[in-house]
Amino acid sequence: MSAVLAIPALPELMAMTQGDNNICIAVLDGPVDQTHPCFVGKTLTRLPSLVNEEARPDGNMSVHGTHVSSIIFGQPGSPVTGIAPQCQGVIVPIFSDSRRRVSQLDLARGIERAVNAGAHVINISGGQLTDFGEADGWLENAVRLCEQQNVLLIAAAGNNGCECLHVPAALPAALAVGAMDANGKPLDFSNWGDTYKTQGILALGKDVLGAKPGGGTQTLSGTSFATPIVSGVAALLLSLQRERGETPDPQRVRQVLLQSALPCDFDLPADAQRCLAGKLNISGAVTLLTGGTMSEELASSVVDAATVDAAGVEGAGCGCGGGLTSGTEAPSAESAPSSPPGAMPTNSPNLQNLMNSVPQPPAMPTMPNLTAHSVTASEAPSEIPSLGEIVYVLGTLGYDFGSEARRDSFKQLMPPFDFQGTMVPANPYDARQMVDYLGDNMSESRSLIWTLNVELTPVYAIAPTGPFAADAYRALQELLAGQIQAENDAEYVERVSIPGILTKRTVKLFSGQVIPVIEPLGTRGIYGWKVNNLVSAAMAAVQAEAATADEGRIRQTLDGFLNRIYYDLRNLGTTSQDRALNFAVTNAFQAAQTFSQAVAVGMELDSVTVEKSPFCRMDSDCWDVKLKFFDPENNRRAKKIFRFTIDVSDLVPVTLGEVRSWSSPY
Repeated sequence: MSAVLAIPALPELMAMTQGDNNICIAVLDGPVDQTHPCFVGKTLTRLPSLVNEEARPDGNMSVHGTHVSSIIFGQPGSPVTGIAPQCQGVIVPIFSDSRRRVSQLDLARGIERAVNAGAHVINISGGQLTDFGEADGWLENAVRLCEQQNVLLIAAAGNNGCECLHVPAALPAALAVGAMDANGKPLDFSNWGDTYKTQGILALGKDVLGAKPGGGTQTLSGTSFATPIVSGVAALLLSLQRERGETPDPQRVRQVLLQSALPCDFDLPADAQRCLAGKLNISGAVTLLTGGTMSEELASSVVDAATVDAAGVEGAGCGCGGGLTSGTEAPSAESAPSSPPGAMPTNSPNLQNLMNSVPQPPAMPTMPNLTAHSVTASEAPSEIPSLGEIVYVLGTLGYDFGSEARRDSFKQLMPPFDFQGTMVPANPYDARQMVDYLGDNMSESRSLIWTLNVELTPVYAIAPTGPFAADAYRALQELLAGQIQAENDAEYVERVSIPGILTKRTVKLFSGQVIPVIEPLGTRGIYGWKVNNLVSAAMAAVQAEAATADEGRIRQTLDGFLNRIYYDLRNLGTTSQDRALNFAVTNAFQAAQTFSQAVAVGMELDSVTVEKSPFCRMDSDCWDVKLKFFDPENNRRAKKIFRFTIDVSDLVPVTLGEVRSWSSPY
């Protein structure tokens, strides 16, 4: 019998609920062997990611991902009984058997994909060791998105055995999980730190039973395997909220898990920091969440289940999970007596009799809960949603050869270059030479891997398809030509915007980096930021408001607006709010008209925020972009707020209605 099912109060919680099919848990890990006997009867939805391989019995990350997933989703009566077997499961492979490490950028992709799929809880049994808990902007934005969308991200604290921090566990919105043994003692390898003292809890991480890819089970230790225990408990608490008629609130569950955590028993006070905020306390969490004791909630759930079953409502009863009570020695698989799924240990006769009185409902079918983020055929505003996920991303253009052979073929085909009167061999890495060569040989554009870069990091590969692919390639060549112009040139292109469909395909660059492929459906929406022209347009808009407007201030404000979006708020362009934000900065003339009043009187940009618009057309996806301005010379002056609405339901976003503005003291 698994030691997990001997965690104090877990059997009682599983007696109340084995999970609700409307509560979704996403596991970001290695490939999962979904054919393992513990998953029989369970539908786990695998989302497309940069890892396309299937689970292998001898693959380290396959072992890891399968083990973690079975702790949550293992079905009752199978070799591994999971904690939340009836919750909806989503698998997002981020670790590969061929490479155990993943970039923070790729982790951020997985988090965003899980949020878009409707996850309530995201389990990440991994992380990167950092000096102070710092993270790349990509990962910070993705974790912040979880908080904004009320998604609970639960991540491993790390196994370095030091006062050190991992990300994403150390990021403010995450819940970190450390490892302890069955007696509540923190394991030597489990990390600790000041940040974890306010946002981390300990859970069982020693000899945790789980499934092996290819069949069979094994016990493993680590914070990786303590993390899914907390994720499963969090999902059960959310299910409990739903079964009580409440709206599931992941951030509230995070709060009660931290508030209810129990202190560790240490001989030396100096060791207390290893306990993080405390030990997982399921009974206390239920009490804080429901306002009643565990026994009261259990009795209530038994009565409710029996009443509903008598009324003949299929699947509305409460399933009972098996397990051992605290302090009971777990028998081995060979010596354990056979019992029906959901039977409680014999050393709890009152609880056993109470639970045996509950009729066992049939297992509820599990289906992906994607309704909040998908469109049915009758509601689709265009054919776009059926093709894939929409992307509207900002960055700079680049190109890659993928292999030495492809690079050398370009070098041989490109003509010699005239360098100050001397003909030198062609250099395919010189963008000026490549622009000229493609201008005369546009068909060669298809032989390059075009990339969309943020700073020096390739984020997407751009692969135009369809009847207008040639036009799209020519647009890319022209934008690349603009990027190599002098910065004071009117044709200088500082950034580009690319709309497209995120495919399930990936490409491997010459460096070995793997990136996803987006497909533009034509030239529509492929724009270049000709910043000098934008500033001129902004000047015209502002001077229409005040003829004495300061050109230097206007240029500074507009540059600040553009750079604020690109650097501080940079994103992958996949979520609705990110596409609205990116379109707002692309449509900079609209923005100039918006804040021309504020700039004309000397105000500067304070913040840019995006929130769901309460006003929208039917079958559309509308977001309000709010620009807040302040007076740097008079902090008593009211701030000026401007709002304009953007519909992002189609491939290329569009602004709706008139710009609204008002003053606010905050």
